[in-house]
Amino acid sequence: MPFLAEGRNAIQAGMQIQAQAFGALLRYQIEGLAFLKRRYEQDAKLAEELAASEEMKDAFDILSTFAQNAASDYAGEASRLASLGSRLASEAAKQAHKDAATIAGDMAAQTAA
Repeated sequence: MPFLAEGRNAIQAGMQIQAQAFGALLRYQIEGLAFLKRRYEQDAKLAEELAASEEMKDAFDILSTFAQNAASDYAGEASRLASLGSRLASEAAKQAHKDAATIAGDMAAQTAA
């Protein structure tokens, strides 16, 4: 039955797409959790430094530095996520192109036979 090879390749291509989507989801979650861990550690450090500060000026400097670092961290994380998304989309497009070429080749071979 000539259609079995194409069907098997189409199913494999569909499974490959699902696996890539699942992998991408996990990568985003790993990145997000790593970022939150770093930010929560900074939050805890802020509380410790504020508790240890003895003057209002010290507390203001601590809060100012914290806000600057947090803004920089969030901007950096947004950049990392955009880069990750771009890379994952590129990988998915390459795999889809490869799968489509394989299926088209198999169909052409079956048609010629």
